[in-house]
Amino acid sequence: MSETPSETPPAQSGAGRAGPLRLEDFTEGVAKGDRSVLARAITLIESTRPQHRELAQQILQQLMNRTGHAIRLGITGVPGVGKSTTIDQLGVNLVEAGHKVAVLAVDPTSKRTGGSILGDKTRMARLAVHPNAYIRPSPTSGTLGGVTRKTRETMALVEAAGFDVIIVETVGVGQSEVAVADMVDFFLVLLLPGGGDDLQGIKKGIIEIADMIAINKADGENVARAGAAAAEYRNALHILAPQSATWSPPVITISGATNKGLDELWSKVIQHRDLTQASGEFDERRQRQAVAWMRDMLEERLMAALKANPDVARELPRIEEDVRAGRLLPTLAVGQVMALMGIA
Repeated sequence: MSETPSETPPAQSGAGRAGPLRLEDFTEGVAKGDRSVLARAITLIESTRPQHRELAQQILQQLMNRTGHAIRLGITGVPGVGKSTTIDQLGVNLVEAGHKVAVLAVDPTSKRTGGSILGDKTRMARLAVHPNAYIRPSPTSGTLGGVTRKTRETMALVEAAGFDVIIVETVGVGQSEVAVADMVDFFLVLLLPGGGDDLQGIKKGIIEIADMIAINKADGENVARAGAAAAEYRNALHILAPQSATWSPPVITISGATNKGLDELWSKVIQHRDLTQASGEFDERRQRQAVAWMRDMLEERLMAALKANPDVARELPRIEEDVRAGRLLPTLAVGQVMALMGIA
């Protein structure tokens, strides 16, 4: 079941106790799988207050040895492809098989709402009420970088809380797919039955980063069309260089609505994990993702320091106006800003 973030500052609210939660309260509560504490810890991650962010980093550091054990599955697809229905059914299958499933919904296009908890619960109605499932949106703060950081950190927290399958859902437009693919073990692209225009996805590079393609809604009158689409994508994949020497992305047909093909889908995820673990690619991928996380955090902190610098705040409007008017080259403008920061 998903949790609604507290309206009060997370560090000042307890889970069934008065007074502020201390660092050890957060770490012990998350480690025990306390959903209220987990929700408040995630809210710390989402907070823009420096003291909350600092506490969140301390919590993550303390819980680091409890992370890294879950299967991380990214799922994307255009609106209407049936992502929510598929995730709902797949999640139900997994929790009934004994897994604990967390779903993190990423939507960098929603600047007004940052994602809707109520909407996620409505779209995944059965999974949302299951005691071994947890659904949480990743607020965007209007930037993809914010999504990347918050989703990675939330992923670590839910892993520490004992969830062994994490599904990261992305809206399926823009660069969010690349960001999500860079933080998961297996990246699944859902497509609709039919060929032709659907193959335009290859030009956007989405197919190139997929670990598997699943043609959804392969039921009723769509069965033949789904089979034809799968054949087209298999042929298209032959001309693309595989990302892995161990794994060639399969193309399958599924129906999230009727639970058709979801067992095969999950077996492919497990097969991919086993093969890449044996070859060493799994660990290499995780290591690259850890370094990418560090670099993203470094860029974010540097930008925050730049914006907080009083000299930059005073001079940046003038510098931007000079660039806008064509009086100053962008490259020279960057040099001026760096000089204000005391960086050669």
